[in-house]
Amino acid sequence: MAKKIVMPKLGLTMKEGKLAKWYKAEGDPIKSGEKLFSIETDKITNDAEATDDGVLRKIIVKEGQTVPIMEAVGIIGGADEDISALLTETAGTESTKVEDKAPEVEKEPEVEKKIERTGKVRISPVARKLAEEEGLDLEMVEGTGPGGRIVLDDVKSAIENKGKFKASPTAEKVAKEKGVDVAGISGEKRIMKDDVVRADKDSQYASMAQPEDRRIPLTTMRKIIGERMSESAQTAPTVNFTISVDMTNLKALREELKSERSITYTDLIVKVTSLLLLEHPYLNCSLDGDEIIMRNYVNMGVAVALEDGLLVPVVKNAHVKKLGVISDEIKDLSYRAKTNQLMTDEIEGGTFTITNIGMFGIESFTPIINQPESAILGVNAIIDTPVFAGGCVCTRPIMKLSLTADHRTVDGAVAAMFLARLKEMLEHPLKILL
Repeated sequence: MAKKIVMPKLGLTMKEGKLAKWYKAEGDPIKSGEKLFSIETDKITNDAEATDDGVLRKIIVKEGQTVPIMEAVGIIGGADEDISALLTETAGTESTKVEDKAPEVEKEPEVEKKIERTGKVRISPVARKLAEEEGLDLEMVEGTGPGGRIVLDDVKSAIENKGKFKASPTAEKVAKEKGVDVAGISGEKRIMKDDVVRADKDSQYASMAQPEDRRIPLTTMRKIIGERMSESAQTAPTVNFTISVDMTNLKALREELKSERSITYTDLIVKVTSLLLLEHPYLNCSLDGDEIIMRNYVNMGVAVALEDGLLVPVVKNAHVKKLGVISDEIKDLSYRAKTNQLMTDEIEGGTFTITNIGMFGIESFTPIINQPESAILGVNAIIDTPVFAGGCVCTRPIMKLSLTADHRTVDGAVAAMFLARLKEMLEHPLKILL
């Protein structure tokens, strides 16, 4: 039986979606579970799968259009089935579709700058006299007078430009040998042999490199990232802090836990940070107008790098979850972020964010706050570093933490105390049991 294909609801807050791409064309057979079309929201990109077998009889919503959730985007049915009733039902919804493209601006016809001349050249007597004295080709002079008439200033300008591009006899000879257009060489005064040689080499390198500019459309994800980061930078007066942490004990703990399960440094830092945020609530709050929203829970955002952007899935209520549960959840969220399987609800509601780029060898950076949160913690590379400890110089695995805080809600001393406490707990992780 023929039925409508609708724009699915990917989360509790989703109201509409952009149909980015159809994977099937009208008349193509469809199997249940196959990808039908790609959806872009203001937060994520996901694929809609077919729930029935059949044939894609009609595409109602074209690529690039945005429609409300549960509205028909196509019709699936048998190859010879009558779908006229469904077509009638969907015909009235055309007005709800919004083209996600900038309206085309009608181009104004270009004004031909150079006026055609037929027959005798229109030029003032005084301008003609000067042009003849200088041996100037009048066909190369642009007239700016009434009706394209060449006036004295036009001739003077042409003479001035002619002088700028005059080449020495040697330069002209070399240019002829190498096939270089002297007129295309820029120079303030006289063009010399070296100018021609340099232009010839530049031409050869350009031929080898074949430089080309390629423009690609900005994806919805990149647009949203740009908007959010710009909004954050303009909204929050930030203050940045960096602290070095001796990871010797945490590294040993991770090695010991490896016999039970695969635990990452991110898992351990999320667990410890989630507990400490309850001790330092201003790092876990949000500013809403004239009020500060204080929380007794921690929803930890963990940034995941994608090929064309960044997503921050959220581990809800991380402060009450065991390390193993946090580890499994981070791995699951990260995998589904990279395979476009996240629901909108899973990237909303964060109260604090951790972003780890230490695996790339980065030693320090300044992360941007994920609004409306008040802070974000950057995790850097672990570097074996000579330190003075116990009366001698030895090598220790040192990691820097980079904290960015919103100074409207977090004072410098508050942020410093939080980082100092986090350093203490990471250097002595068994204290978490007390």
